[in-house]
Amino acid sequence: MSAEGGPAAAGDTVIHRHFLRVYWEDTDAGGIVYFANYLKFAERARTEALLARGIRQTELRERVGIVFAVREVSARYLRSARLEDQLCVTTRVEAARGARLVLRQDIWREETCLAETRVVLACLGRDGRPVRVPAEVRSALAPSG
Repeated sequence: MSAEGGPAAAGDTVIHRHFLRVYWEDTDAGGIVYFANYLKFAERARTEALLARGIRQTELRERVGIVFAVREVSARYLRSARLEDQLCVTTRVEAARGARLVLRQDIWREETCLAETRVVLACLGRDGRPVRVPAEVRSALAPSG
């Protein structure tokens, strides 16, 4: 595992790592994370990834008149997270073109990938119709290095 959590890989395109702990509220009666909560973990990590790259969604809405809405999400559950586990959500940008952002978010416990998610975000204008992802957002989400 890299010093920042999650796996280290050559050509790593992770733009952000978000760490969290599993609490009782995240689990079922057996102390295992309820499946829908992985999507909540990914949502929080997406917001933190955008903020870490200088993208404030409230400011984009006010200044540019755009919002991001989840258009599609898929999840593949591989292993269970449990009460008190320390997790890391990695966020990678697969595509940022047209009116779409496609993100890959994986949820890890140390070296073990627990869940893989892929989220397609639609960039919507004030009228609720698709608009191009602003160049400033595409640039900010480009992998650094």
